[in-house]
Amino acid sequence: MKPHIIVAGLGSGDADQLTLGVWKQLQAAPVVRLRTERHPMVKLLRENGIAYRSYDELYERFDSFDDVYEAIAADLMEEARRLSSAAPPGTEDAALLAAHSVFYAVPGHPMVAERTVALLKERCPREGIEYTIMGGESFLDQAFTRLGFDPIEGFQLLDAQDVTPAKLRPDIHTVVCQVYDTFTASDVKLALMEVYPDEHTVIVGHALGVPGEERIAAVPLFELDRSADFGNLSLVYIPRSDDASLRNRTFERLHEIVAILRSPEGCPWDREQTHQSIRKNFIEETYEAIEAIDNDDPAGMMEEFGDVLLQVMLHCQMEEETGTFSAYDVIQALNEKLIFRHPHVFGEAGASDAEEALRNWERMKAEEKRRKGADPDRQSVLDGIPADLPALMKAYKLQKKASKVGFDWDRVDDALDKIEEELRELREAVRSGDAASQSGELGDLLFAAVNAARFIGADPEEALARTNQKFRKRFSYIEEQLRINGRNFDQTDLTEMDRWWEEAKNRV
Repeated sequence: MKPHIIVAGLGSGDADQLTLGVWKQLQAAPVVRLRTERHPMVKLLRENGIAYRSYDELYERFDSFDDVYEAIAADLMEEARRLSSAAPPGTEDAALLAAHSVFYAVPGHPMVAERTVALLKERCPREGIEYTIMGGESFLDQAFTRLGFDPIEGFQLLDAQDVTPAKLRPDIHTVVCQVYDTFTASDVKLALMEVYPDEHTVIVGHALGVPGEERIAAVPLFELDRSADFGNLSLVYIPRSDDASLRNRTFERLHEIVAILRSPEGCPWDREQTHQSIRKNFIEETYEAIEAIDNDDPAGMMEEFGDVLLQVMLHCQMEEETGTFSAYDVIQALNEKLIFRHPHVFGEAGASDAEEALRNWERMKAEEKRRKGADPDRQSVLDGIPADLPALMKAYKLQKKASKVGFDWDRVDDALDKIEEELRELREAVRSGDAASQSGELGDLLFAAVNAARFIGADPEEALARTNQKFRKRFSYIEEQLRINGRNFDQTDLTEMDRWWEEAKNRV
């Protein structure tokens, strides 16, 4: 006789809802194991003299739920083997089978939010152990009834241990189960507050459907963790909402709006645009986002990042209309790229510091190119630099790539000497009066300056941007002094402006 485990649900807690089949098996089982005895039905077992052993002590012994569930599954399978070895050989009689099976009882329905059952379903076939699952009333049955909502309207069930803002959908009913203490309620609250307003009403339910124990309370979200009543039978319910402000916080709504704008019933201007016609908009919005970053302006960043995101969505929508790809394809490709290029996070590789992480990134990036069919023998070291990058940034990336194969100065002094050499050549070109030569030598000087920036760990684009800001602030000081004195630029000279400039250097 093969080892056998009977997995059954104790229901939501009301004895009247316990199925007759489960009750008969409970009474006949030689070995009864409970995931937890913290359940209203356990009182009925005691009253009827049904012996059992619970796994509650494992929750105290182990630091993580995963370890607890692994230990429970292992113990159940071992107990099933022990009972099987004591059974008479050569018979598969149903009564005999039940008499030599482990009876494992869990709260609610065994197929709802029960990790141990999932482990048994996965492991038992590999271990040659049979199992039978007997249903029970799930806590969801009582949730639908007592909280008064129909799951056909849209419904999701989340584990309190795994609630994240990304999983929340305000447009459907949400039940968060296993909110068993105040600390867990706090974690749930913080996740919900990323999506819902602090004052949003949520429903806390305890022991739903259990006579004399049920409690249901509506509370504002910010007060969710102020109750001490949380326990093994507690859940949080967030009703679906048609609130436009909540819906507007979702990516799905953004995708829908952009599709509407491009539809025949949408905006004539948006509908007529092409990739090329709004290319300049993409560049402009990106620079405005960079300006907000440089100004350390959170409100500006929020707005400008939205404008950049709009450009991405418009381009994605154009391709979705032709059937080539959608925004969701872009997201999938990005997620897969991030996971693939971070083996030290999502795989087995390690990275002790940022430099090692960057090496992992470059190694996996090269592997991506190989998988796409790129011939490593025909690739240039300088490949992969966008043609339309700003010149300073492009120079920096060219030099950085060349440096990786040894084409570089040994010391920063060599880079500084190169600047002096290029400056002398520029002076000679200026004296010669040859415009083409002057432009070429100026380019060489700027390229050398970028190389020095790389040596000292400075981004030339950022360095020049800060200098531009500094110049603007100091020049604004000169303009302010003229206004204070009731004058304009026609009524001053370089000597006076230079004096104000020096004052501005000490102030700005």
